[in-house]
This record gives sequence, structure tokens and C-alpha cells, in this order.
Amino acid sequence: MKPGVVLVGRPNVGKSTLFNRLTKTRDALVADVPGLTRDRHYGQGKLGSKPYLVIDTGGFEPQARDGILHEMARQAEQAIDEADVVILVVDGRSGVTALDREVADRLRRSRQPVVVAVNKCEGLDRAQAVADFHELGLGQPLAISAAHGEGVRELVELVLEPFPALADEQERGDSIRVAIAGRPNVGKSTMVNALLGEERLIVFDQPGTTRDAIHVDFERAGRKYTLIDTAGLRRRGRVVEAIEKFSVIKTLQAIEEAQVVVLVVDACQDISDQDAHIAAFIRESGRALVVAVNKCDGLDAYRRAQVVSHVERRLGFVDFARFHYVSALRGQGLDSLMRSVDAAFGAATADLATPRLTRVLIDAVTRQAPPRCGQFRPKLRYAHQGGRNPPVIVIHGNALDKVPDSYRRYLEHSFREVFRLQGTPLNIEFRTASNPFAASATADAGRHRRKVSATAPASATSVLVGTGRRPKGRSSQT
Repeated sequence: MKPGVVLVGRPNVGKSTLFNRLTKTRDALVADVPGLTRDRHYGQGKLGSKPYLVIDTGGFEPQARDGILHEMARQAEQAIDEADVVILVVDGRSGVTALDREVADRLRRSRQPVVVAVNKCEGLDRAQAVADFHELGLGQPLAISAAHGEGVRELVELVLEPFPALADEQERGDSIRVAIAGRPNVGKSTMVNALLGEERLIVFDQPGTTRDAIHVDFERAGRKYTLIDTAGLRRRGRVVEAIEKFSVIKTLQAIEEAQVVVLVVDACQDISDQDAHIAAFIRESGRALVVAVNKCDGLDAYRRAQVVSHVERRLGFVDFARFHYVSALRGQGLDSLMRSVDAAFGAATADLATPRLTRVLIDAVTRQAPPRCGQFRPKLRYAHQGGRNPPVIVIHGNALDKVPDSYRRYLEHSFREVFRLQGTPLNIEFRTASNPFAASATADAGRHRRKVSATAPASATSVLVGTGRRPKGRSSQT
């Protein structure tokens, strides 16, 4: 197995910057704000033939007893217990602080291997920068600069030295990437924890608890998934903090990079315009979609019927998606939800054979021909697949620019029904064939006109203009 390398330290010492450097990504949200990272953030790294797992944690304050800081400390404690080696990140420009000493004491009690990384040492004398940190009693500190990459390779070599080289394992790309999206406080992190069977993410009764897009790999029924818990998306006018603006960007990026998106809405609240906007963005991004109506436990039959009617009315424009009424807190309905995720992924990545597509097209046209436009009726000849995730069906024919949107929707329904493309958007493109004889016909007409003008006899008037003579039988008077 890959060794797990956990990054811990007090807030704002550069753990997320080091995480991005080790994973060669920009997955972790980075800003000059203490306490930005809250949940555990997992990533993949590799040094030569030694792959490893990197776990970023929030600012560690062991003495926190309540509130969000306590939840962050509990997440860090769990990461330390799971680690193969711990990197204690400290700030070389601030020196040793009381909180650094508290974290070091906690790490000594854990009996895990610990390496002290003194960050932000760019431009400093390394020996002087690390001198104060010997008092932590955790071995020789190593001076690095996560932002500039100085000393990072030496750090990784030191950390991985006890571990043997491993053969390459399956990467994250082999798993289904599932983004959990929605408004704040609708139960996204609770749903991820319920699927994992552990409290991997902080669940707190406060909108905006999750700030970053957290990737979590897990396996269910023999299939690999990467769950991406995203920050809640508020209306644009209510996004005021810079951190929340960054979180919105990370959420939109996570949706675009996912293969399936689970849109979580709250059954205890009306479906808002923001829910519809998020669903519209998912559709425009071409992502497969499953809608989870959460917090349905405790609803009586009458209230449940009202919720179903309201959801279907407000989100009717994504009728290709399956709707599930679940309770993430109690784990109700999550099995069928994940089956729909599998089906949506299968539909989005399906291979559609050209002969079968063409037969379905011909059958659809036979049942209902496209409406006539003026003197002509569009002719749809054959179809083939033009892309996947989302599926793209390209239809060739004549005068297809005259096909109305209603007929496009009719064709979409026909293809979706036959190929069972439930859960994914379906794009249909029309390509009108150009007339291969149009250019030659125009050229022939031009040559014919020139030939006629060259061989035609000149008129009497044009012949006699230069002589001053007039045609016989014509009066000289006008």
C-alpha cells in the first residue's frame, strides 16, 4: 500500500501550499487567511518509483473544546492516527509559538514518525531559520519553501526513506468522479459521511462549513468512486467574503471535472431559484445528474406528495435525471441513489453504434416526419455518435437548419428511450450536406454565358455606329 503522509500544524503555516506542491495540483484552496482548510484533503504524490498519499488537515489547535475549531482538531487527530508518517509544518519567519509546542507534544504522544518542515525559509539562512525548532524535540528540522519549491524534494526523500518502492497502483482516473453539489446546509457532507460509513468530513450546523472541494476515494460493491464534497453555492449577491468567492470557483470547477453530479436539495425548504440555477449550470456543463431530495425522514404522506410535486415542477427542465427522496442522516435511500449514479455514468459514457442510431432515426422519421418549411421538407439521412460524456449524436441530411426545436426534442426522446440514456444530457447536432455540384454548376453557367457572348452576331446598331450610316428603311428623322 502507499504510505500516508499527513500534514499538520497550526493555522496559516502553509500546509495547503505544501499539499499542492507535493501533489503537483491546485486542489487545495490557498489564501493568506488563517483557518481556510477545515476538512481532511487527500491527494496522490510520487517520487521516482515511490507513490504516496498526502493528507492535508486544517489548522490544529489541540486545546479547542467546542465549535468549528474543535471539529477541525478532531479531523486532524483522526488523520494523525491513520498516518504512516507526519510532517509538522511550522513557520520559519514566526519562530516557535506556544501552539507549535502544543502540537509537538500531541505528536510525541502519538508515537508516529514525525519530520519537522520549517516553511517560508526563502531568502533566509537555513541554519538560523531552523535553530529555534530543535526545542520541539522531534529531530532535525528541515528548511523548505513550499511556495518556491526549495527543499521540498529533500523533504520527500527523507519522509519516504523507510518505505520500499511500490508497483504502480490504480490511479484516481479509474474511479467514477461524483461531485456532491447544492446550496449551503442541505446535508452534502452528511451524505458523504453516510456513504463512507465514517465521519470523514466536518458536519456542523452552520452554512458554509465546507470551504474547499474535498476528494475522497472509496469503494462500494466492488466499484471505485471519488466523492467530491463541494462548498454550498449561495446567490451571487450574498457571496461577500473573498474565501467564499474562491469556494464558489472550486465548486464550479469540481462540477465540470466530475463525471456525475448529485444535486442535493432540502425537502424542508422550497426549491429556490438558486437550486434551479445550479441545476442549469450542471446541465450546461454536460454532466450526468442525479437529484437527491434530502431530509425526507419524518414527512407525512401529504407533505411528501407536496414536496414531490414542487420538485418536479421547479426542476422539470432536468427531467432526464432520476429523483431520489432520501435521508442522509439516517442513511435511507442511498443504495438506490448510488445505483442511479452508476446508471447515469453508464449512459454518459455509452458507445452508440452507427447502424443502430441510423435505424432509430429512420423509425422516428417514419412515425413523424419533420414539418415542411416553405417548399421543402428537411431530409434526415443517417446518424452517428460524435462524443461522450455527454453523448453527442450527429445527424446528417439536407435543409436541417430548418428543423424546429420541438422536432429536436422529439428525436432526443426517441434516442433516449431506445438507448436508455437516463441520467445524462443528450446533445443532437444537425449537419446539412453541401451540394457537391453547386460550384461546378455555377462555373458551367459562367462559361456558357461567356461562350454565348463570344459567338453571338453583333447587332446592326453596334456595327454601324462607327460609319455614320443608318440601317436601310429607317427614317433619318427621330
